[in-house]
This record gives sequence, C-alpha cells and structure tokens, in this order.
Amino acid sequence: MVLADDHELVRSGIKALLSMVDGVEVIAEASDGHELITLVESLKPELVMTDISMPGMDGITAIAEIHKRQPEVKLLVLSMYDTVDFVKRAVANGACGYLMKDAPPFELEQAVRSVMATGSYYSPAIAQRLLQPSEPTADDELTQRQVEILKLIAQGRASKEIAFELGLSPKTVDVHRARIMDRLQLNDIASLTLYAVRKGLVKP
Repeated sequence: MVLADDHELVRSGIKALLSMVDGVEVIAEASDGHELITLVESLKPELVMTDISMPGMDGITAIAEIHKRQPEVKLLVLSMYDTVDFVKRAVANGACGYLMKDAPPFELEQAVRSVMATGSYYSPAIAQRLLQPSEPTADDELTQRQVEILKLIAQGRASKEIAFELGLSPKTVDVHRARIMDRLQLNDIASLTLYAVRKGLVKP
C-alpha cells in the first residue's frame, strides 16, 4: 500500500502500526496529492490510505484522479474530519472506506483487512453520519471548474493568480466568480470563504 499524509510524524506512526499487520507492506509515502498520484501511477499498489487535508492537491482531488486512472486501486481515507459533507465527497469521488484519525489502533487493521476483503469499510461513527440527511455538497451546487476556482478564492488568491494556475484569463475567472456568487446567493469573498470551509473544500 501507499500512505499519504502531509505530517511526517503522523505517517511514521501509521506506518509503524501497519508494519505489525501481517500481509501489509507500506511501499511508499506521499506528503501531498500530486506526489500520491505519481507514486500510485508508478508503483500500482493494491491500496492507498490518504488524509484529506494536504497542501497543493488535497486528498479528495487525488482520490478522484486515481479512481479515474486506476479504478482497481482501493482508496481508504484516514482523516480528522467527520462531517457528512467530507465523507460523502470522498465516497462520491471514489473512496471505498473512511476511518477517523482518533480511531483505536486495532481499527486501522480492521479497516485495511475489510477494504481488501469486501471492498469497503466505514467506522461506526462514519456509517452513522452517512445515514444522516445532509445539505447539498459543493459538487451538487457548482461545476467542477467552479469548485476549483472557489477553493483558490477561499485560499486568498487573486484573479490573476487563479487565472495563471488554471490556464484561464483573469476575465474568465471573474465571470466564474460572479456566477458562483449568483448560484450560491452570496455577496462577498468572506461569505464564499465560509461556504468553502463549511463544505470541506479548504481547511478552517
């Protein structure tokens, strides 16, 4: 398996726990989504365990890309976020399991074995949340391009920076921003940022 988390100490701890599980070998570690995609592409692991909140490309975006390129790879989320929006976005993008970082060590083994044997694992707390009704996710309310732009707006990027990063013109970015505000019925950048945090698109 390949392990992804932007905190080296966290990765070391998880790797140490996994090293005690028979039949499990961590063959590589990534600190962000871009690195994770590259490693999965070259190493073709059976399983990926990834955090959601990472710099550059987040875990959910990486999950979506890996699932699209290599649907046979099983994708397990290990996160500190337990809101319904986070879980449902992860699942919608290809995750087959979701585990909390505050789970007891034995549950880590249980999650890995369950995903490999049955194709899925959700901790009891997460399973309960999946049964709760939730608000529409950002993916329900906005196009994929609008979600990308909203994330960058919420990170404090200017139109020119966003345009450069996404290969668009600043004018196109401004048009997208106006449409996002119109669709979400929000009138300023602060409200857009709060929305992005609430929907799990950026870190609080």
